[in-house]
Amino acid sequence: MGSTLTQKILVTLGFLFAYRVLAYIPVPGVDLDVIKQFFDQNSNNALGLANMFSGNAISRLSIISLGIMPYITASIVMELLAATFPALGQMKKERDGMQKYMQIIRYFTIFITVVQAIGVAVGLQHMGSGPQGAVLIDMTSFITLAVFSMLTGTMLLMWFGEQITQRGIGNGISLIIFAGIVSGIPSAIGKTISQVNSGTMDFSVVIGIFIIMVLTILTIIYVELGERRVPISYSRKTLMQQKSKKIMNYIPIRVNISGVIPPIFASAILMFPLTILKSSTNPTILAIGDALAPGGLLYNLLMFLLVIFFAFFYASIQFNAKDIADNLKKQGGFIPGVRPGEQTKEFLNDVASKLTVWGSLYLAIISTIPFIVINQLGASFYFGGTAVLIIVQVALDTMRKIEAQKVMGQYQTPGNIGL
Repeated sequence: MGSTLTQKILVTLGFLFAYRVLAYIPVPGVDLDVIKQFFDQNSNNALGLANMFSGNAISRLSIISLGIMPYITASIVMELLAATFPALGQMKKERDGMQKYMQIIRYFTIFITVVQAIGVAVGLQHMGSGPQGAVLIDMTSFITLAVFSMLTGTMLLMWFGEQITQRGIGNGISLIIFAGIVSGIPSAIGKTISQVNSGTMDFSVVIGIFIIMVLTILTIIYVELGERRVPISYSRKTLMQQKSKKIMNYIPIRVNISGVIPPIFASAILMFPLTILKSSTNPTILAIGDALAPGGLLYNLLMFLLVIFFAFFYASIQFNAKDIADNLKKQGGFIPGVRPGEQTKEFLNDVASKLTVWGSLYLAIISTIPFIVINQLGASFYFGGTAVLIIVQVALDTMRKIEAQKVMGQYQTPGNIGL
């Protein structure tokens, strides 16, 4: 393993360790016993799902209680605006423009974090039996402390994610969510064992959960490794010019082009209103929040539809058929039976669209069906489809990037220079 790859892995592990440390630093002025008791009673609803994505930071009311979700929500809004307004889309393509684009996302993240932090702080006032709920100090001071603490935590996580992406291995945001989910698996397993020992859960249910998880993991691996290889031919002149180099003779188009982003985006969209709704005492608003609770029909229906939407949306961003067609034409390559240029672009778009139909359905089914079954069996969110999907996909993606770094390292060794 090369020194560069080792350094990238150590950087990634270092930031993920710092992330886990932050999960144990609570917001000042709260009664942690009241919060723990409250989350023990609400482990299987919307708060439990949000707690899973935060790496149990919410149940400790950590400074990173809001997790990376405000940043993801801001990114979603900006991606939608960039797709709607050509000027904003053009900004992303320019080097200086991309810096401005990312700066706008950061400012919007601050706004979302402040709104959610105020909602959480107000909601804590109604938690527990005391006049101020789980709050130990006056509300004005607490809201101020909560906003600044959570804002600091979220901005640190955002910076961690960017640093991992730039200097480490893999997608930083995905790895942070991955680390948060994985950190809660031991406690979820321990809780399941306790339920079996106490007789509240039958051992046959555990076997059923295990079978569902194994089938889900095998399905994810099978689909994630699946791709359509579009053959490419090169002119004799190009082959002669490039005879000392390896020329790829196919274009790999994955079944799931959008990767792990759609279920993460869909979860972020559903978590944002739930955070606000749960802070209210209005019966109507609370009823809406209960209708949107994970495991319910409305939640799963919205999750299914949002995953499909974001799968198509993100695939259109990730896969640029025009650039591929232009590059092929410049290199003297062509798809047999398809004219270079516009027809190649249309052909690739058609192939990608058909694959995305199946890829989006796969993501939507994996994100909802196992979760519904697991929820009915009374098991933890950690064994549901979305959690397993994120864990397996991020693990596969990280392994691909490590392999790519190893290959790059081989070509950068002194013995290969000049070949």
